[in-house]
Amino acid sequence: MNYTQLVKENAAKLKTQGSAWAAINADYVTRMQLQNRFRTGLDIARYTAGIMRKDMAAYDADSSQYTQSLGCWHGFTAQQMLMAVKRHRGTLDKSYVYLSGWMVAALRSDFGPLPDQSMHEKTSVPNLIEEIYTFLKQADARELRHIFIELDEARKSAGDEKAALAKIDNFETHVVPIIADIDAGFGNEEATYLLAKKMIEAGACCIQIENQVSDAKQCGHQDGKVTVPHEDFLSKINAVRYAFLEMGVDDGVIVARTDSLGAGLTQKIPVSNKKGDLADQYNAFLKTEEVADPSKLAQGEITLTQDGKQVKPVRLANGLFAFKDDTGEDRVVLDCITSLQNGADLLWIETERPHVGQIAAMVSRVRKVIPNAKLAYNNSPSFNWTRAFRDQVYGEWVADGKDVSAYPDPATSIANGDDGLMAAEFDASALAQEADGLIQAFQKDAAREAGIFHHLITLPTYHETALGTDILSEGYFGDLGMLAYVRDIQRQEIRRRQASVKHQDLAGSNIGDDHKEYFSGDNALLASGEDNTMNQF
Repeated sequence: MNYTQLVKENAAKLKTQGSAWAAINADYVTRMQLQNRFRTGLDIARYTAGIMRKDMAAYDADSSQYTQSLGCWHGFTAQQMLMAVKRHRGTLDKSYVYLSGWMVAALRSDFGPLPDQSMHEKTSVPNLIEEIYTFLKQADARELRHIFIELDEARKSAGDEKAALAKIDNFETHVVPIIADIDAGFGNEEATYLLAKKMIEAGACCIQIENQVSDAKQCGHQDGKVTVPHEDFLSKINAVRYAFLEMGVDDGVIVARTDSLGAGLTQKIPVSNKKGDLADQYNAFLKTEEVADPSKLAQGEITLTQDGKQVKPVRLANGLFAFKDDTGEDRVVLDCITSLQNGADLLWIETERPHVGQIAAMVSRVRKVIPNAKLAYNNSPSFNWTRAFRDQVYGEWVADGKDVSAYPDPATSIANGDDGLMAAEFDASALAQEADGLIQAFQKDAAREAGIFHHLITLPTYHETALGTDILSEGYFGDLGMLAYVRDIQRQEIRRRQASVKHQDLAGSNIGDDHKEYFSGDNALLASGEDNTMNQF
């Protein structure tokens, strides 16, 4: 239903109440309804799930149609990101928000800054989802308000009313999918289900869950990761699916993340009922020692029968069991296949470096079993992207017989602890330019060659905030004084036409004035009069 039809419908509704509702304006009711299109988080979850499913189908047909997101730690950062994307690209098509458990732990916990070890409050995750969507809905309300002003002015001056109405009727919402990190589920499968429900109620259409042990969870880019048997992980995937179905989000999306590439430990040895079952496949990766003489087993030692032999799994002093060396990729492939065969929609492979060939090799093995397997991939700030790609190009040049005498050997540089190819003196070099070209094309190349449907950066706004504050503080508290703010922030906001320069308007002051006029007419006390300093912009 378009704007004009809604006004007519509301006018008819008001008319039924006679003089009692005579002060209510059908245009204003319509505007408030359009500014609050999504009444509940479930409305958002159902709407955005449809967007993700459409985008996944588009990617299956054409790998250049990949999607992207940035991790946001506050509703305002998500709002500004999407307002910027819409302003610069003209559309929010294939643009999402990523909600990082790492950033929730580091920036949003009542305990204060925490490491990424599932120690933050469970409720902080759905609370942030709700906060993000509150800010995105406010971005809608603000932008629509400016279009409503265009419509009013067109009506007053016999201007192009149809153009203003078309803008309203074709308005693209800032409400986009959130891929939300539930870590390892924060407990058993019931705990996972309960938290998933809260996240969905807040608006999440997509939940990412990893195969680590909840009470031993580590950041994917740290050591000491411990995985769970497949059956345990599948029970949590089931829990998330039940939550989606219970809440009526039938096409909710589950991202199954495997940390097996960097995880060398497991907490449990699952029970195998027959050769080749999931437990048997998982146990086959255990590092074991053959038991030659059972009578010499020490008190409390555990043994298994594998291929008719009695073996002893290698157990650490903390009770954890070790996997065989160099089995990470095989475990990743089995994790991925098993997850997709049991209800997951997308994969997440946590790698130790951004290398298209490495990712593609694993995905191609998965696709031999599940042809449409696709990934959400972490373009992680934990990678030293400059070093990784300059080192990669250096290696490729050596293999191709090119002259690298002008560059330091990466292996030697790392051993010596110096900057090596990271040094600023190489920024303009041919090697660095080729490396930067690879970085620039990484998402496009990986989408085409490695099955990556969604590219995200987990922690960009954490680093961007730290850098921006450092630069401003250096100048403001140094010799630049007020010029540090004016030159590097306000002047840039004005010239980039950012809404934030008019911070009162962005925070909702003008929307509030509109409502006062709706409610009180000429008696409204407004904040946006002639003396408002925002009129300077």
